[in-house]
Amino acid sequence: MRMVVVAGLLLALAGCGDESSASGGSLKGKTYLSTAVTEDGQPNELVANTRISLHFTDDGRLIADAGCNSMQSPVKTSGGKLSMDDLAMTGMGCDQPRHAQDDWLSKLLSADPAWKLEGDQLTVSSGGTAISLQDGQTAEPDLALDGTKWILETVITGEVASHSAGAEKVWITFNGERVTGSTDCNELQGPVARDTTKLTFGEIATTRRACAGDAAVLETALLNGLKGNVTYEIDANRLKLRAPSNGLDFTATR
Repeated sequence: MRMVVVAGLLLALAGCGDESSASGGSLKGKTYLSTAVTEDGQPNELVANTRISLHFTDDGRLIADAGCNSMQSPVKTSGGKLSMDDLAMTGMGCDQPRHAQDDWLSKLLSADPAWKLEGDQLTVSSGGTAISLQDGQTAEPDLALDGTKWILETVITGEVASHSAGAEKVWITFNGERVTGSTDCNELQGPVARDTTKLTFGEIATTRRACAGDAAVLETALLNGLKGNVTYEIDANRLKLRAPSNGLDFTATR
């Protein structure tokens, strides 16, 4: 996936500073999910079905997501500030409201925002904007791959993400070495092997009902995404499947 550098090239980070100074503890190795956003003390609603995610890696990077593209940079956390050398962002196409939300978060993170950690509650603020977040393992523990009904949300082809009408009727479920599901037009099933980060799909069989229009497009996209080796990642109630040239995003309700 192409990376668009927001402010030059990513630089190597030599240490993260004193994370446990006045801001209340270490952020390393943790993911925080937004619970509220305020602008000048007033609630600011995010785009529907999105949530801000901030992941602080063990090697000193911040990986952020506002619902569309992923952005990352080496980060220093000393002095109660999140200081980034350069912020890089993927170039995936999304709808205008989510693009605008990406830009808003990118600008906030690039402004050396203040941070404060109290227990499992993180606050990140800049100017009149404050984002309240909670430790992800408390807010939304990751769902299990097996036994969860994963509903299609986004189809990714190259650098374009699409959200098609009828996708909410397309789903898959994993049970051990089998995957089953529905394209909405046909039922599907097939073998799947796995390790900690990779799924390997065998031949997927479907029923023989003819599909047309959006249903045919979704069926083709789903079956293309369930071929061969793909990486997978579960973040709370979201499942991401990625191959070199395509991908599928799913959500599950608890």
